[in-house]
Amino acid sequence: MSPEGKRLSNIVILGFGFMFMFTAFQTCGNIEQTVIKSFNSTEFHGSGYTSMSIIYGVFSASNLIAPSVVTVIGPQLSMFFSGLLYSGYIAMFIHPYTWSFYTASVLVGIGAAILWTAQGNVLAINSTDRTIGRNSGIFWALLQFSLFLGNLYIYCAWHGHVHITDKDRQTVFISLTVISLVGCFLFFLIRKPDPESSSSPSEVTESLLEPESFENSTASSPPAGICSQALDAFIKACKMFVTKEMLLLSVSIGYTGLELTFYSGVYGTCIGAMTRFGQDAKSLIGISGICIGIGEILGGGVFGMLNKNDRFGRNPVILLGLITHYVAFYLIFLNIASDAPLAPEAGTDLQAYISPSLGVALLCSFLLGLGDSCFNTQLLSIIGFLFRDNSAPAFAVFKFIQSIMAALAFFYSNYLLLHWQLLILVVAGFLGSVTFFVAEGVAQSHRRESDYDSI
Repeated sequence: MSPEGKRLSNIVILGFGFMFMFTAFQTCGNIEQTVIKSFNSTEFHGSGYTSMSIIYGVFSASNLIAPSVVTVIGPQLSMFFSGLLYSGYIAMFIHPYTWSFYTASVLVGIGAAILWTAQGNVLAINSTDRTIGRNSGIFWALLQFSLFLGNLYIYCAWHGHVHITDKDRQTVFISLTVISLVGCFLFFLIRKPDPESSSSPSEVTESLLEPESFENSTASSPPAGICSQALDAFIKACKMFVTKEMLLLSVSIGYTGLELTFYSGVYGTCIGAMTRFGQDAKSLIGISGICIGIGEILGGGVFGMLNKNDRFGRNPVILLGLITHYVAFYLIFLNIASDAPLAPEAGTDLQAYISPSLGVALLCSFLLGLGDSCFNTQLLSIIGFLFRDNSAPAFAVFKFIQSIMAALAFFYSNYLLLHWQLLILVVAGFLGSVTFFVAEGVAQSHRRESDYDSI
């Protein structure tokens, strides 16, 4: 297989591994608040929103050490062991206890930071300036198939169920645990890419794929070598956080964290709480997730694959993502009752500004997914381009910002009515788009300088 073919193969395997893992985890996150509301036990007092807030809070803090872990053990083992923590969190729902629920939330937050830092490293190692947009799109589209597959399963399993029984819950979460473990083991199929014939930026980060770079230089004192590499990776991440490019992108990244919380947790709960959609509202959570997944897959496939970094750059895709989200937010404001995020298991009988329409609700699910893919594919692309020489710290900072905003959003989702949550998203989306446009101008300037230097 040619070096380019091997790199493409690694991207596809990476995408399938994440697809299996997040078929399980994103489905879990989408339904856990609904499951908890119907849990038949006086010994369990957990909250799905609180759990996700803990996950993303720990996720955010753990991004400070994630580059060091990836540097020491390599991204392949990093993704495998992190995946096991994800699987453990899902398995916890088979027989949940309050203490195990929140302990697993902390552990999966640590694993998430390491997992996504390693993923960004593998993506950058196996990409060039020419292929980073294409590879980001391929990975994103495969990842988002998880929303389609997982939620289709939920719809089939819970169709016609008004109340989620213990047997329903255990069957679903045993299946999701097995699916997650399959994704973990797929990471072992990723191979080290062949070096390019000429000096390439990928050579700088390639050593991270296997933790061998310190073996010879520090053979006499391996612990010192490991500590030195870990400290160096931590310092790089801290320095990168305050660069002009990352500060500009941080607003856009923060917005993706806020809307991640909304589409992956809050909106599904809102649909499930709308009794005016009928007695089968619980299974509609799965249909909503499928529509989100279709939007994500379409956006990842089209905007990622067709991203050629032409003279217009990435800005048109970001603008389309913002418009798509604004349309979705407005329709949700009109269609969904304001107390839906906070409604009890019995749901809400309140009506918003129009007669509740299931078709409009599912259209909004699709638009949320499409807009999210616009923002994320372009952020992956621009970060992979601007920070190719230090991809692991860059993607760690990316996930640090995204996860801390997601944690904040999951926290306020316990208290704020729907219209206030939508207002926050509207303001953050506007600011994030404007700062991305400025960052894209910086990226295009770097590209022109690089092209000039190569003459």
